[in-house]
Amino acid sequence: MSSLLREEMDRVLFRPEEQKLEEFIEIEEQQQGRHFLCVSSKKNRLLSILCMFIGGDDSYEKTEIWALEDLLILDGRDPDTDDPCFLMHFDTVRSVRAVSCAAKYTLARCLLSLSRKYHHTALKLKNFDWPYIQPTAVYSDRGDCVVLAQICFYAFNLVCLSLCPVPLA
Repeated sequence: MSSLLREEMDRVLFRPEEQKLEEFIEIEEQQQGRHFLCVSSKKNRLLSILCMFIGGDDSYEKTEIWALEDLLILDGRDPDTDDPCFLMHFDTVRSVRAVSCAAKYTLARCLLSLSRKYHHTALKLKNFDWPYIQPTAVYSDRGDCVVLAQICFYAFNLVCLSLCPVPLA
């Protein structure tokens, strides 16, 4: 479902403006309808973050647009709780509620990666759980499935170690 939605948004909203949809997450807003936070890039490396709305008649409307370079801080609020809310600090602070924590971390990884790639600086992230953000030997910025695979790998290692006989002498 999300791949079909991604392709549709890319075709209708971004390709006509010669942009590429890099990532999107669904967010919760006060107004009726589905709302998304999208990250797009253009050939000349102009990166933008936009908030958009899909109406009941499947019409797309861009409601807010920001440049990635104007994003000062991405604040996850509290890394120790399962809170899908985060703050984007531009000239003003924009509060966002993602549909899940996984979506929040997906967006953070994408913005950090694009910031390093195009602006050659790391985006300032605050109050995020770093093991889910920073790449490790197994994890390579491909999403939450890789993080889950890494956790399963560690659990499997623990089970194998617990089944090994320990010499008592």
